[in-house]
Amino acid sequence: MGVTDPAGPVMDRDEVDRALARLGQEHEAIETSLLALQDHAGRRLLEGAELTGVTQERWQATETRITLLWSYFDAYTAALRGAREIRARRRWASREDLAELTELLRGTSVAVPGSPSGRLSESFSLAELVDRMNDLYATSLDLVVTADAVWSALPARIDLLAAELQRTRQLAHSVGVRPGEHPAGDDLERITRTLTRLREDVIRDPLAFWVPAQGSSAPGGGRPDTRVYDREARALEDVRREIDAVLTVRQDAEARLIRLRDVLSRADRTLAEARTARGEVLAKIAATEVPVVSGPPTVLQEQLATAAEYRRAAQWHRLSPLLESLEQKAEDELLRAREQLTAVTAPLAVRAELRGRLDAYKAKVARHGLAEDPFLVERYDAARRMLWSAPCDLRVAEGAVLRYQRAAAELLDTAPEDREGGRR
Repeated sequence: MGVTDPAGPVMDRDEVDRALARLGQEHEAIETSLLALQDHAGRRLLEGAELTGVTQERWQATETRITLLWSYFDAYTAALRGAREIRARRRWASREDLAELTELLRGTSVAVPGSPSGRLSESFSLAELVDRMNDLYATSLDLVVTADAVWSALPARIDLLAAELQRTRQLAHSVGVRPGEHPAGDDLERITRTLTRLREDVIRDPLAFWVPAQGSSAPGGGRPDTRVYDREARALEDVRREIDAVLTVRQDAEARLIRLRDVLSRADRTLAEARTARGEVLAKIAATEVPVVSGPPTVLQEQLATAAEYRRAAQWHRLSPLLESLEQKAEDELLRAREQLTAVTAPLAVRAELRGRLDAYKAKVARHGLAEDPFLVERYDAARRMLWSAPCDLRVAEGAVLRYQRAAAELLDTAPEDREGGRR
């Protein structure tokens, strides 16, 4: 839209003709802009929508502006048509014609009925009328373009996210992730409600979802406000990751259950071995306190049965945390069973160590030719009877082994010299 030159003195014929030509071009440009506004998709949507909030309030004011804009344009058209008729009266315009045309083209001679000021009519110059139309057009176009930009961006993105949400809900249902049974199922319900409400709000009040650009005067300067949409998109991505974790559980659940059964079976066998070993220790070792061996982990077996039932019922969302807990508990149980076996068999290990030490010293003294020494033979036989008899008193047997070691050590300290003197 153009701007008409300010008023001046009486115009000559050439000035009038140039002004009429310029005004004609402005009229054509204004008409094209108004028709484009009239046919704008955003305006048609605004007219047909059930608006609320700030959009309803601003659209009502904009409709009034558009009506006034057309009134101004009609008055502008009538004034231009009148000026053209005056100029067409004569080929060579008279002084009176030029004065009348100057008043019409530059003076405040254009009356517009029903002005915003409340008066029945208001007079403008053509330049003032064009300025008013420019302002009304820019304000009206800004609202139309803004609403159209929001409607073009957000609902389509919300629909795409809703479609992805529906696919995720179906997948979640297939693995047992349902509202009230799993947090991810509750999140899906909340996201669904939020997106439904968001779409309704965007359709009814698009201007509430617009962030104007700082310092921009262009119509529609800014961007749609996608903060709520972005937050729900991130929440849906988190839910998808949770469901992927549940799917992973479904894929390797059987292998994990087999490993769990194996670990618990090994723990049971270790405890059984410990109980057998305890009986052996009590029969073979005297004066020794042997710890009691606990029974099999029935609670873990019950939980394992529950995990297997979850797998049969495809309740993957419940199976996932149970498997993680069971795997840690089963490893702890196996470690505990091994510790009990070690504690129970400790006396047997001590007896074996004493036997090994006794035989090692016997072999040592035999290498030095002292195996037949009567004193050592007596000490050896005493220690051996204690270690190979049942029940074995470890404290007494350890003392016998120590006496044999001391006797052997004393003979070994002197035996080399005796043997060397005999050889000489």
